[in-house]
Amino acid sequence: MRFVFKTSYDQDIRMFPHAGALFWYGVLIAALIAAPLLLDRYLLTQASFVAIFTIAGVGLMLLSGYTGQVSLGHAAFLAAGSYTETILMDAGLPFLISLPCSGLLAGVLGIAIGLPALRLAGIYLAIATLAFAFIVEEILARWESLTGGTSGLMVPELTIAGVSFYDETYFYYLCVGVAVLVMLAAINLLRSSTGRAWIAIRDSEIAAQSMGVNLAWYKTMAFAISAAFTGLAGALYAHQLTYISPESYNILLSVELLLLVVVGGLGSLHGAVFGAIFVIVLPELVAMLQGALPEKMAQQTGIKMGIFGLVIVLFMLYEPLGIYGRWYKIKHYFAMFPVYRKATFKRQKSYVKSDRLR
Repeated sequence: MRFVFKTSYDQDIRMFPHAGALFWYGVLIAALIAAPLLLDRYLLTQASFVAIFTIAGVGLMLLSGYTGQVSLGHAAFLAAGSYTETILMDAGLPFLISLPCSGLLAGVLGIAIGLPALRLAGIYLAIATLAFAFIVEEILARWESLTGGTSGLMVPELTIAGVSFYDETYFYYLCVGVAVLVMLAAINLLRSSTGRAWIAIRDSEIAAQSMGVNLAWYKTMAFAISAAFTGLAGALYAHQLTYISPESYNILLSVELLLLVVVGGLGSLHGAVFGAIFVIVLPELVAMLQGALPEKMAQQTGIKMGIFGLVIVLFMLYEPLGIYGRWYKIKHYFAMFPVYRKATFKRQKSYVKSDRLR
C-alpha cells in the first residue's frame, strides 16, 4: 500500500506511478486470464458484464469525471452501438469492421448532442441529455423497417476467423481485451494536452478559457470520445444479450451508468472498474433483499430504481469521492500516520469571485 506524493510534472503523466503498481497490474492481468478456470458459467457471464460496463464507465468518466459535463443520456449511445453492430453484422460485415463502426456512429451522435449543449451546464445539460435519450429510444421504437421497432432484433452469432464467440469463455476474453485497450487509450488521452484541457474545464471554465483552452472544441471532443467508447460497449452488450429492443436502453440504464461513475469515484479510471463491479453486484443484492421483505413490499416494481437513487444520494452525502476515493483516503492515512489531518479531503468552500461567475 504505497501513496506517491508527486513532486514533478513527469510523475504526474507517468502511466504507472511506481514499479510496485506495475507488478500488481501484472497480477491482475494474470487473475483475469485465469478467471475462466475458476468461475462457473454464470459468474463468467457476470464478469463479462463487468468488463462491458467498465468500457461504458470509462466513456462516461471521461465526460463527467474529467470534463465535468453531466450526462443522463448515455444509454442512447449504448443503444446506438448495439443497433449498429446488429444491423451491420446482419448485412454480412465482419466483427472487426462492425465494432469500430459502432463506436464511430456513437461518436458522431456524441458530436450531435455535444454541439447544441455547449451553452448548457449542470442540471440544464442533464435534462438535455435525458431528452436526447428519450428521442433515441422513440426512434428505435418507431423505425420498424431498420430497428424492428418494439419487436427488437436478434443479434447474429459472433465469429472471428471462423472461431465462434458464443462460448462464454472466448467472449469473456474478448470483453476483457477490449476493456484493457479502452483503458489504455483513456490513460494516454488523460496524459496528453487534451486530458489536461478537460481537467482544466472541469475545475474552472473561466480559468481554462483565460489560459487559451478552446471550450467548444474540447467539450465537443469529450462528448464524441465518451460516446464512442460507450458505443463500443454497446456492441459487446448486444452480443451478450443476443436480443435487443428499445426497452433494454431505457432511463434506468442511464441511471445505472451514472451510478457507476458516482459510486466508483468521479475523476478516476479505477473508479470506473469499481463502479462496474458495484452496478453488476447491486441487482443481486436487491434480489436477495426482496426475498427478505414482506410479499406485498417485495412485489413493488420501483424498488430497484428507488435503491439506485438512495445509493447515489448516500454516496454524494457521505462519500463524494466514491469507492476509489475511500481507498485513496486509506492509503493516504497510512502514508501520513500519525500526522494525518482529517480535513485533508474536505472540499474547499470559499472561492474567488471569478469562480462564481456564470
